[in-house]
Formats: sequence, structure tokens, C-alpha cells
Amino acid sequence: MAEKENGAAQEQPQVKMNILTQFIRDMSFENLLAQRGVGGEVTPDVTVSVNLEPKKRPAENQYEVITKLNIESKNKEGGESLFLLELEYSGVFHIEGLPDEQLHPFLLVECPRMVFPFMRRIVSDVTRDGGFPPLNLENIDFVALYRTEIARRQAAAAEEAKTPSA
Repeated sequence: MAEKENGAAQEQPQVKMNILTQFIRDMSFENLLAQRGVGGEVTPDVTVSVNLEPKKRPAENQYEVITKLNIESKNKEGGESLFLLELEYSGVFHIEGLPDEQLHPFLLVECPRMVFPFMRRIVSDVTRDGGFPPLNLENIDFVALYRTEIARRQAAAAEEAKTPSA
């Protein structure tokens, strides 16, 4: 019986994944507090939004995943904006042996998870260099983000199916 199990394990292709490169595609940091000034006590309230954009590259088995972070800090009391950081961070991956039905979730969960520590460091350094305490992002649950996006797409498709076309 052990031989059959080993034979079955050998038939499944081995998944191979490498990060070929990663880089900042675009970044903007606006220190709105310095431009405008805020009087009195400042208590920051930080909002982080994440958007993922996977792309197939021309080379075989190569994919690019762009993670877009939009981070806004506002004063809790008056609602004045303190800073705005927009970051597009790209990772280029070589992926082999992954079944097609597993590729999309892999690109939107595992790939951003692997480059996240580097994005976290960039956010921390930029906010510190911009005159604020370093912002250390908490881990992002990419699985929950993926499930939310799938549910949103299914709801949009269901709504579109209900609406009669004119």
C-alpha cells in the first residue's frame, strides 16, 4: 500500500515558486499636517485600504502581483487629515506546477503575503521620514481579503443577472 501512496505522490507535479523581483511601482506621501498645521492635541486615526491586481507576464509561468496600499491618517477629534500615503508595490513571481483552478487564489493570497514584510518596512520608513512616528502595519489577512472580493463579485454578478437589459 505504501508503494501506491508513493506512486500517487510522484504523479502530482511539484509546485515551484520563486520571487524574481519586487519593486515600488508608484509611491506618494503627503504630509498634510505640515502644509496646514493643526492646533492643539493630535490623536491619529489610521485607515488602511488594500487592493490587489494580478497580471500574467509575457514570459512563460511568470506573474506580477501589484499590491496597492492607501493609508490615511486623520485627527480623531477634528477629522483633519494628517498624512496620506499611497503605495503600489509589485512582486514578479515564477510559478510552476500549480493547477489552473488554484492559480488565482495563490496569486491573491500567497504572493502578497510573501512581499508584505518589505511593504511594511517601506511604510514604516516613509512615515518616520515624513515626520510622524513610524507606522508599523499589522499583518493583513489576505485570505479574508480574497474571500470578501469573491463574495463581492458573486453579489455583483447576481445583481446584474436580476437587472433586465434594456
